[in-house]
Amino acid sequence: MNFIKLTSKNIFCSFLQNSRNISISSSLSKLITIKSNDEFLSKVMNSENPVIVNFHAEWCEPCHILTPKMKELVENNDNIDLAIVDVEDHAELVHTFEVKAVPAVIAVRNGLVVDKFIGLVDADMIENLINKLSTKTP
Repeated sequence: MNFIKLTSKNIFCSFLQNSRNISISSSLSKLITIKSNDEFLSKVMNSENPVIVNFHAEWCEPCHILTPKMKELVENNDNIDLAIVDVEDHAELVHTFEVKAVPAVIAVRNGLVVDKFIGLVDADMIENLINKLSTKTP
């Protein structure tokens, strides 16, 4: 008879394997990495859900702080998606939305920009933006 020695590491790994599909699938549908203007149009401007668009750059240190915080806060809201736009790859979107500095964040609902901010902000400001998007307009 073979016995398997259960350790906290084995249990944790098993838990991760069993829960991976649930957590990844829900967060993947909420996070959109924009690869083209057409994708931006279909997944942001024509989205049924409100979308927070995060214009960022790899070289931007504040972006590396803001993006994970936004992912964390949006993850808890089923009705809001987060789109990531790399400013180095999407000059046309940067021009269209008049992004002058990064990080720049716009909130889009029904194809319209309803709010925006520039720079590294605290969690309260991000939560206010999420709450504003969560509120249904008549």
